[in-house]
Amino acid sequence: MDKKRFLPKATEIIYKNLIKKIFFRIEPESVHNSIVRLGEQFGKHESIKNFFSSQFKIEDKALKQNVTGIEFENPIGLAAGFDYEARLTQILPCVGFGFETVGTITNFSYEGNPNPMLGRLSKSKSLMVNKGFKNPGAKETIVKLTGCSFDMPIGISVGRSNNQNCNTQNKSIADIIKTFTLFEKSKVNHSYYELNISCPNLYGNVTFYPASNLRELLTEVNNLRLKKPVFVKMPLEKTDDEVIKILDTISKSCPKGVILSNLSKNRKNQLLIPEEVSKFPAGVGSFSGKPTYERSNELIRLAYKNFKDRFVIVGSGGVFSAEDAYEKIKSGASLVQLITGMIFEGPQIASLINLGLIKLLKKDGLNHISEAIGVNVKQ
Repeated sequence: MDKKRFLPKATEIIYKNLIKKIFFRIEPESVHNSIVRLGEQFGKHESIKNFFSSQFKIEDKALKQNVTGIEFENPIGLAAGFDYEARLTQILPCVGFGFETVGTITNFSYEGNPNPMLGRLSKSKSLMVNKGFKNPGAKETIVKLTGCSFDMPIGISVGRSNNQNCNTQNKSIADIIKTFTLFEKSKVNHSYYELNISCPNLYGNVTFYPASNLRELLTEVNNLRLKKPVFVKMPLEKTDDEVIKILDTISKSCPKGVILSNLSKNRKNQLLIPEEVSKFPAGVGSFSGKPTYERSNELIRLAYKNFKDRFVIVGSGGVFSAEDAYEKIKSGASLVQLITGMIFEGPQIASLINLGLIKLLKKDGLNHISEAIGVNVKQ
């Protein structure tokens, strides 16, 4: 067994049998804050980065893709919602990730919703997420990222500020446009944007799901003539017909792709263990991980079948293994994002998924990841 196969697997064993057991006894937000700060420190030392890269970074031409003009070394990325303080951009490529989305970033900073902001549902393989776009704000994020060089594509997730200044449709649109404008005028060397229209934990009742509301937002985004491609983060819990209408509206505008999909608000999801859900107050938060997996795959197939010639699809939701990622790719996703899988499986997850994808491609007689995209979708 070569070193690139040994250390990721060894790290997985140590994480699951020791580190995770310790972490899962500590308040989750505290663990999160400690981990991202440690990752930031690791990213400042070339010797640490070089060591991690030598052990965890998987380079194989079968995984490389050019997507919307952006070069991706592999299809596994860290989704928005984890690194909202932009601390991990330097270390993530060294542990095997192929891209990362920072954020969600908003015009105004936000300290996060009232506790609990984060909770674990171990048996459900899920997280309760109630941060509500916690982030330092666009200006501070731009200061932090200006002058940085990146060894992988970095995206900026943009959403509306979570405060009473954005309690109407028009104010929310103006707020979102302000964030885009700040980044466009900046010297941050990011590769793409995400437009998050689907966070379920925000102040007020503004929604961009009705076609007329979404058109108003996208018209203003179009007028910016953004230099970087835009991907729209889609909701999970809409009917197929509703999703098709949203996709059709987006297709008439500038976004190059869609991300399927966001969190589940449904506390009665059959994959959630009721006694775990009951630990959190009614109406608080949304749920990630395995409870989102199947519906995410269904929506990926729906989008691919109806819009494969229009959109690049990014799969997100419930990815814990190479098989999970491969299923999203075969359902129509060109790229795959995760967060919860990393928390449950360990920081080596991207490396192991990439190794697993290479094996799965060979098993199916395929030479390149692009050959697997959408193969499970009946036209």
